[in-house]
Amino acid sequence: QVQLVESGGGSVQAGGSLRLSCTTSGYFYRVAWFRQAPGKEREGVAALNTNSGYTYYADSVKDRFFIYRNNAENTVYLQMNSLQSEDAAIYYCAAANQYGRAWFNPLGYQYWGQGTQVTVSS
Repeated sequence: QVQLVESGGGSVQAGGSLRLSCTTSGYFYRVAWFRQAPGKEREGVAALNTNSGYTYYADSVKDRFFIYRNNAENTVYLQMNSLQSEDAAIYYCAAANQYGRAWFNPLGYQYWGQGTQVTVSS
C-alpha cells in the first residue's frame, strides 16, 4: 500500500523557517508540495522530477522555498525560508507514478499525504 507521510509543520513567526518532510513508501516519477489556505484553491508550490532532479517552483515561493530529496530515506523535503503570512496553509505532499500533466495539475498526482499545518504569525 502506497503511503506518503508528512511531518514538520508548525507555527513560526514571519521571516522564520520551517522544513517539511514527506516520506514515501515507494518510487515515484514526481513528488510535489501543494498548499491550501482557508477559502482558497489548492495550489502547487514546488515539484521535483525524481529521475532528473529537475525542480519547479511557483513564482510566489521562488528563492524562498527549496525542494530536495534524500534517496536513502525515501524522503522529499521542502525547506521554507522567509515565511510570510500568505504562506500559512495546510501543506500536502503528492506523488505521481506517471508523466503527462502540468507540474501543478493536481490530477497528475495519484497519491496524497494527509496534510500538515503551517501557521505564520506576524
